[in-house]
Amino acid sequence: MYVAVKGGETAIRNAHRLLADKRRGDRSVPSIRLDQIVEQLALGVDRVMAEGSLYDLELAALAIKQARGDMIEAIFLVRAYRTTLPRFGYTLPVETAAMAIERRISATFKDLPGGQLLGPTFDYTHRLLDPELAADAAVEAPEERVEETHEPAPRVTDILGHHGMIETDGELPEGTAPGDLTREPLAFPLERDLRLQALARGDEGFLLGLAYSTQRGYARSHPFVGEIRIGEVEVELEVAELDFPLTLGRIRLTECQMVNQFKGSAKQPPQFTRGYGLVFGQSERKAMSMSLCDRALRARELGEDITAAAQDEEFVISHSDNVQSTGFVEHLKLPHYVDFQAELDLVRRMRAEHERRDVQEAAE
Repeated sequence: MYVAVKGGETAIRNAHRLLADKRRGDRSVPSIRLDQIVEQLALGVDRVMAEGSLYDLELAALAIKQARGDMIEAIFLVRAYRTTLPRFGYTLPVETAAMAIERRISATFKDLPGGQLLGPTFDYTHRLLDPELAADAAVEAPEERVEETHEPAPRVTDILGHHGMIETDGELPEGTAPGDLTREPLAFPLERDLRLQALARGDEGFLLGLAYSTQRGYARSHPFVGEIRIGEVEVELEVAELDFPLTLGRIRLTECQMVNQFKGSAKQPPQFTRGYGLVFGQSERKAMSMSLCDRALRARELGEDITAAAQDEEFVISHSDNVQSTGFVEHLKLPHYVDFQAELDLVRRMRAEHERRDVQEAAE
């Protein structure tokens, strides 16, 4: 990551004061509170938590406020804070099949065990500005079910897998622990566990563009949304002193299971392949993009030709991190006086040589 070079302390101090002033804005307007950001800008908070790799609503809200709404700067702040936290263990894999579901849709089956739940979504809204929001109009309370239903809601891929219609979910070899890209430098080629970690932290816009490219023919992809589910899951940690896992709390997740191009062989009948996405908070677009990119990046594993950018592991993973990308691009704002003067002198000498050659050719 590139960092700022030393400069005039007075100028930098004044720039910080000006930034604080611009952040606060008009003093006659009430300062926005963190709880307002958490409650009313929830999707922005979820994105900062997801790409910052830290599940903390209040810290994400603070980062958004400090960054004046610049999401990548907020993500950078959260990542920087994350590096100061002690690590005391790894939790068990969360069980999304036992999720307390608030939204669940499938584009592959209309009738599912547990039903489809539309939940909070923009999918069915008209994209028209609502002037009533500017006036802070009262909002009706949502309708609630009179009786709670406890019908199981198995994942669509589990249903397909029961009949052998989709490949088994990928598992690490026995005795192998998942990698951790925040502690070890990446070395290509990557295993799928590290790729999924990188995609979960990746920039939503970058992954969305790659996912879109796969649908336009720049990879072997014919996707169906097997299922998107949003809800809370329990997080558990195994403690040496206890013979049962300890529940630490609940977190909200978005999971996407994408059903993709089928494949078979002489030893195995045709079956669908899959792509996977899992993101903090409510972030369907990111989870879908992640699952499409995950499937594209499995090209080598599935014996497919690598012909598109979304299938190129080094290209995707090395350029998906918005904090790293921002640092590399924005470092161009820093002084490059010596480098530029050297190139400027080189161009001048080359031009002088070019002019001398023209004069000689004219004289001949």
